[in-house]
Amino acid sequence: MKAALLASTAACGKPLALWFQDEARVGQNGTHAHVWAPVGSRPPMVRDNRHDSVPLFGAICPARGVGAAIIMPAVNTEAMNEPPAEIRAQLAPDAPAVAILDGAGWHQRGGGRVVPDNISPLSLPPYAPDLNPPDLNPPDLNPMENVGDYLRADRLCALVWDRYDAIVQACRSAWAFPVDDPAHMRSIGTRASASVRG
Repeated sequence: MKAALLASTAACGKPLALWFQDEARVGQNGTHAHVWAPVGSRPPMVRDNRHDSVPLFGAICPARGVGAAIIMPAVNTEAMNEPPAEIRAQLAPDAPAVAILDGAGWHQRGGGRVVPDNISPLSLPPYAPDLNPPDLNPPDLNPMENVGDYLRADRLCALVWDRYDAIVQACRSAWAFPVDDPAHMRSIGTRASASVRG
């Protein structure tokens, strides 16, 4: 982390924004959420067996309670050039930021990847350390994954979409919910394991 911060020469003397970025696939063959139901019952849910989907590229800055997202037709290096531009639109001119993301191949620099000068991408380690007791799941070091899980479970679960455009519109509506409520964005995205201490 320190090397990424020092690499951003624009960060000298300016407040640094810490963003978390990831993508989520949303589509017809989606997942089911866990719901409360009486013991022994099985609540009915619809499940679409078709495979049309869209990737939702999202990023959040939990400290400020803001987010940026873009819906692209595919997940590749070219598509990864767009989310940093969306993050930059949320920053003051030339304000420095660090965008934390996982180590997926399309997240790597080089090979056509374009990142604004004031944003320093930082890849997470390949294996997250286990910070919790053995009986609990290890924490997500990227809180954007929590936002994606929340949207899938609360806003995009048990729905059937007949057209690609309907999936895109559902993603827009789902993303507007946490973005329009900064307190909710902070609640979902704030993690002790994903913060910078001065």
